[in-house]
Amino acid sequence: MKIAVASDEKTHLTDFVVEELKRRGHQVMLFGPPAGDDLPWTLASEKLGDAVASGEADEGVLFCYTGTGASMAANKVPGIRAALCA
Repeated sequence: MKIAVASDEKTHLTDFVVEELKRRGHQVMLFGPPAGDDLPWTLASEKLGDAVASGEADEGVLFCYTGTGASMAANKVPGIRAALCA
């Protein structure tokens, strides 16, 4: 499975999740700071949404401080339904 991952910042948690997804045999696409890009979280979330909506990625995982803004930004992409999970 190809999984897109985006975040507002590169953290130990994002690194751990990315490595765990790879360890489990998934292909991982990175957007924003985890990819070394200096994109704001809004654009990273939108790029992730575009990748999932277009079929380039099968699923997406967004990280941000509360999760609210990232899910709202991704939900602006037609065909995407992002939700906050805690």
